Amino acid sequence: MSNTPSSVAGLSEPRADSSSPIAQPAPPLWLLAELTYRCPLHCAFCYNPLDYARHDRELDTAQWRRVLTEARALGAAQLGFSGGEPLLRDDLEELVAHARGLGFYTNLITSGVGLTDARLAALREAGLDHIQLSFQDSTREMNDFLSSTRTFALKQRVATLIKAHGYPMVLNCVLHRYNLPHVGAIIEMALEMGAEYLELANTQYYGWAWENRLALMPTETQLREAEAVVAAYREKIGKRCRILFVVPDYYETRPKKCMNGWGSVFLGVAPDGAALPCHAARGLPGLTLPNVAEQSLSDIWYHSDAFQRFRGTAWMPEPCRSCDERENDLGGCRCQAFLLTGDPARTDPVCDKSPDHARVREVVMHGASAALAGHATASEYPLVFRADAASRAFASGDAKAR
Repeated sequence: MSNTPSSVAGLSEPRADSSSPIAQPAPPLWLLAELTYRCPLHCAFCYNPLDYARHDRELDTAQWRRVLTEARALGAAQLGFSGGEPLLRDDLEELVAHARGLGFYTNLITSGVGLTDARLAALREAGLDHIQLSFQDSTREMNDFLSSTRTFALKQRVATLIKAHGYPMVLNCVLHRYNLPHVGAIIEMALEMGAEYLELANTQYYGWAWENRLALMPTETQLREAEAVVAAYREKIGKRCRILFVVPDYYETRPKKCMNGWGSVFLGVAPDGAALPCHAARGLPGLTLPNVAEQSLSDIWYHSDAFQRFRGTAWMPEPCRSCDERENDLGGCRCQAFLLTGDPARTDPVCDKSPDHARVREVVMHGASAALAGHATASEYPLVFRADAASRAFASGDAKAR
């Protein structure tokens, strides 16, 4: 990062309490500002909650400025502007400028829709450090199908504009059954655009991706073939473009740390001000999320039940509690545990030591069977695209998850 965190005079660090089973956490390093749930795309793998339509209130400019100020005072150094589509906020440039003045390294995570030459110039002037542009695939047909929009040509133009304004070209593409066989073409597209970084992120099954899991789940053969293609390109192109390949949890035998540890590094703020220990925490039952409109970020981070609930290792059940790897994965993902077992406090079923590991294998095998069946299963597992009407149906209970 070009900016390093500076010390803040008068910031009091909480003292460790030897009587408490939860060690006092370090300050958050990464703030994700989800400015809005509004989005022009309709991606079937979106991580936003299925019922986002019920959370239609948005923090205003003054509230977001306060959130950024408090986060920086806590020690957060990296800031992502996300959504939805953050470009739908007219005050984005003002918020970027405010964050820059505080010393944040700022990152815009965008579909590219609305990123004109004039807006890019304004964001550059405001001090935006980094832009991550999403593509859904390497062809117009598949890109536009997966987002249910006609945006491929627009994204190509935006990629050219990003380079013209002197930004590093950073592309992101979420991978799944439909586009894993096209990884080579996606890499070639990125190279043609002059990308310095390409993130190939295999789908994480939360939100809309969870609803579409049986339609999106690849076969293991697809995954391993894609990994081999990525490895070959890395060897071939060297440092010309750094390719990140995020391995999907469901084909692993050990879980990943949830956001590098629940309440450890990451702090998200939803459009309506709900503070999130992870992107998908809104869907966990029995977890009352604090709101930045009602509490300070410091109080939320250090003292709220939501951020302490799964922090550290004291909450762990067996087999995690006595496992010698518990510090490596901290029990895995709480949202994954809930979605697969109905209990967010259980061991992440991705772990093959979990008594629920068979549930992961069931989803994988069911999805893989559907993939092998091809078009014959399209009517059984049609993609449910993110849309306001569909979200309202989930919010009202008129739609049922598969």
